[in-house]
Amino acid sequence: MTKLTESNPSFVDTEFDFTSVFNAEDYLYFYEQHLKPEYTKEEIQFLIRELLLEKPEKILDLACGYGRHANYLARFGHIVTGVDNNQDFLDIAGKGAKDSGVDVRYICEDSRKFSSPGEYDCIIHLFSSFGYFPDEENELVIRNIAVSLNPGGRFCLDILNRDAFVNDFPQYSVLEKNGDFMIDQNRFEPLSGRLYNSRIIIRDGKRKDTPFFLRLYNPTEIISLLKQEGLVLKKVYGNWDSKPFDSTSKRMILIAEKQ
Repeated sequence: MTKLTESNPSFVDTEFDFTSVFNAEDYLYFYEQHLKPEYTKEEIQFLIRELLLEKPEKILDLACGYGRHANYLARFGHIVTGVDNNQDFLDIAGKGAKDSGVDVRYICEDSRKFSSPGEYDCIIHLFSSFGYFPDEENELVIRNIAVSLNPGGRFCLDILNRDAFVNDFPQYSVLEKNGDFMIDQNRFEPLSGRLYNSRIIIRDGKRKDTPFFLRLYNPTEIISLLKQEGLVLKKVYGNWDSKPFDSTSKRMILIAEKQ
């Protein structure tokens, strides 16, 4: 069920259907080119290097999706928990863990509700999975992360860099695969900081409208948000190859530590 309230030009009061937007079958089908094993390997190498994962640690993969990072990290002996609010993704993740011979605890829960005080040495929140709620609820997610880390625990957040992204984002894009289409119609609303996507999925000749929004943060905003929850920035990168972050970086990969 999607409700778009147009009582003001900023469309502040917007709800969207997570189940439709993050349909596991559609997601894995259309995003396949972004989920290649070599990309996952590079991301894992980054995490091991930058989060100093040299010995077994207790790790939380928040919004873990189908477990591509969680299952990989478990291969190195880490004690991994994956949390996502989509049971279809978690079923795939669980099967992947079993097939790989690793033990990962998967929990179906909303990131706004999940917290486990002081349990984790490290938390990862990757692939632009942060920012899909109203601002106060996004802040709650960060608060839950801070609560769930032990003192000195590390946090890795991977999001888009608003400053660079809004200067060069496509208003329209079409991804075609085997005669199926994912059509994105993007609009950035500067007053709310949200990117609105009126997405249309066409598969097997059937159309699905799956609009959603994503709150984009600039570096100052996100660093301030982390700091107010006791997470102090240690490093920030512009890509998974540890390229230094600069004003042209489309991504922000932030490493923070709980004080």
